[in-house]
Amino acid sequence: MNLILIPARGGSKRIPKKNIKLFKGKPIIEWSIEQALHANTFNKVVVSTDDEEISKISKLAGAEVPFIRPKELSDDFSTTSEVVKHTIKWFKNEGIIFENVCCLYPTAPFVKASFLSSALEELENCNKDVFVISATSYSYPIQRSFYLDENGFSKMFDKNLFESRSQDLKKAYHDAGQFYLASSKTWLSKKNILEGCKPFLLPRMLVQDIDSLEDWDNAEIIFDLIREQSKKN
Repeated sequence: MNLILIPARGGSKRIPKKNIKLFKGKPIIEWSIEQALHANTFNKVVVSTDDEEISKISKLAGAEVPFIRPKELSDDFSTTSEVVKHTIKWFKNEGIIFENVCCLYPTAPFVKASFLSSALEELENCNKDVFVISATSYSYPIQRSFYLDENGFSKMFDKNLFESRSQDLKKAYHDAGQFYLASSKTWLSKKNILEGCKPFLLPRMLVQDIDSLEDWDNAEIIFDLIREQSKKN
């Protein structure tokens, strides 16, 4: 059996009620649940939450909420891995063992069911104890990035690379923040999701962190653009 787990606690501070805030007409978590339910290579879609309102909305959208997440796993310091491990162990105590678990974030309105199914196929073909994660490329060579010193002036992280040609620099990638997929065994045994993982690459257009209201507005603009483009095609 394969599980899609959506972790959605209720204590968001930067964007109040972030996981159920309306995004293009419906609670944002519903976009993730909808695509998860259409990924027919998975047997269950479960939401892990500590919040009764999120639980109610998730159930109405078609997800299962078989438990309320413990308070100790619902604060600002709780990690995604801890939440996934708790769910795997909870189901094991109920006599249900999942071969693979996909952790899908509730604020991923650009995710597609096809991404989730293809990522699972990639994991199975890989035949290794690794994570398959959503990822995308940086649009600019990170080797030329800089930080600001105490006076507000730039300092290159590696000034020796200033004169290097862009095409001679290694292409860099980053976590797209949509989903993380691995066997239950891998979730329970490995701590570092990013090291040695198998990236499932997405177009940069479909990647948008939503950590602030500005991010939220940008995501809605991108969503509209994608929808209009799909109508033309």
